[in-house]
Amino acid sequence: MTSDTSNGARRAVVLLSGGLDSMVCAGLAREAGFSVLALTINYNQRHLVELAAARRIAHQIGAERHVVLPLDLRSFGGSALTDDIAVPHDGVEDGIPVTYVPARNTIFLSVALGWAEAAGARDIFVGVNALDYSGYPDCRPEFIAAFESLAEVATKAGVEGAPFRIHAPLQHLGKAEIAREAYRLGLDTGLAWSCYDPTPQGQPCGTCDSCRLRAKGFAEAGLVDHGAPAAGR
Repeated sequence: MTSDTSNGARRAVVLLSGGLDSMVCAGLAREAGFSVLALTINYNQRHLVELAAARRIAHQIGAERHVVLPLDLRSFGGSALTDDIAVPHDGVEDGIPVTYVPARNTIFLSVALGWAEAAGARDIFVGVNALDYSGYPDCRPEFIAAFESLAEVATKAGVEGAPFRIHAPLQHLGKAEIAREAYRLGLDTGLAWSCYDPTPQGQPCGTCDSCRLRAKGFAEAGLVDHGAPAAGR
């Protein structure tokens, strides 16, 4: 099987959560000439509203295909996003916060790897970030490098000499730089959802770690975030 589409573009599987980082990551994959196979994992997370955001983004970037895959990590729990644990609203925590979902990026990349091999794609994009982030261990460069090595020995394609490349183009960008990239790529930031703990009205809370980091990034970039919560909400 070939990774080329009928129009000659190479395919890449892009993990698309519906957040700002994954939106910019998908935009960069498209800019690099890839035909995007967008993969969204419905892991029964607290912020299910991001699934609708992922669908909107997949449409905006012209994804060749968008799969929303159910994978209920709430059955395991262990995180404020998948269990009855309060989401912090007092600023970014020291250490690994309770919003860390056990092995989430390992699980997600494994699923993406399965689809990539089945589709004949050899490139996987993930929007992890090691600067302005919440301290998650599976966002670090050493994790991405280790998973790429794993993919080479864990797949038929890799063993037969067609290894996979894990692209993490936002790895060393701050949130301000990511915001600027969104604008440069012509992406509508109002489509992206970042909040961990939406209000009962389905609006961003504005005070969780993810909301704070996003707001800080746009403020430092001097840009308007069209997905920001309204004042006083």
